[in-house]
Amino acid sequence: MPLIQDSSYRAPSWLPGGHVQTIYPALFRRVARATKRPDRLELPDGDFLDLEWAEQGRPRLAILSHGLEASLKTGYIQGMAAALIRRGWDVLVWNFRGCGGEPNRLLRMYHSGATGDLHAVISHALANHPAKSIDLIGFSLGGNLTLKYLGERPTELSPRLHRAVAFSVPCDLACSSRQLALPSNRIYMDRFLREMRAKLRAKNLMFPGQLDLTGLDRIRSFQEFDDRFTAPIHGFRDAEDYWARNSCRQFLPHITLPTLLVNAANDPFLGDGCHPREEAAASGFFHFESPATGGHVGFMSPGARGEYASETRAAEFLGA
Repeated sequence: MPLIQDSSYRAPSWLPGGHVQTIYPALFRRVARATKRPDRLELPDGDFLDLEWAEQGRPRLAILSHGLEASLKTGYIQGMAAALIRRGWDVLVWNFRGCGGEPNRLLRMYHSGATGDLHAVISHALANHPAKSIDLIGFSLGGNLTLKYLGERPTELSPRLHRAVAFSVPCDLACSSRQLALPSNRIYMDRFLREMRAKLRAKNLMFPGQLDLTGLDRIRSFQEFDDRFTAPIHGFRDAEDYWARNSCRQFLPHITLPTLLVNAANDPFLGDGCHPREEAAASGFFHFESPATGGHVGFMSPGARGEYASETRAAEFLGA
């Protein structure tokens, strides 16, 4: 019954509310680059993924997946990498298609259910790193990818895969999209859409005539954006079909690897459908923890200038 009822995490008292706990770390955290060696993974479809390694041939490797419109350079990725390196892990981080500052080669980009790309990264690690155990960590969209991957192919997982941790995951994509469309979340929606529009304009230059950008600047929600672009580009009927087929919540009961999901109760991105208590209560492998505070990919440690509580918690669970 791995439903963790009492989380020990509490946000710093001077950081009140889910919005501040989300925004402050994103704006003000500075983390030294922990991963050093670049690696370009060529994919069978002619595209590529950019990776970075921190490697010393250690017996444990962690693969980290970032969130929407982030990258392998993002603070929470590099902070987690540094925390694990200090404890004896090697680390592999990666950029989703088009998230490394260079457009990917195809019209398709990344999306919330593109587990084929995660599988390619894992397969690359299995073939090129001697680790006896490999752990997966995902944040937000990268957490949805991680959990969906573990649940959609449980009988095909490598025996070298050991454990997984995910933070701030929109387990129900329709629920999260509705939540982010609320007026109180306009600051986040505007930022995401601004960056996503820019990528579409770049794609339009690469593939003239294949995208209709009419009214692009008038789009104000993920419902509109995913209906117009994400769904048709990636083979889904519409936004609802895309969300329904790629939400990781439906895959959680099939997970057979010890896995921890930490979603803060005050996460402004997540509605109640993104808190899978029932699945955890019924599972022998899937653990769900919901601290009262933390925001979205926040989890700043009270009084700490270095390691965040999410990093301590991940290392604790993976090392169990």
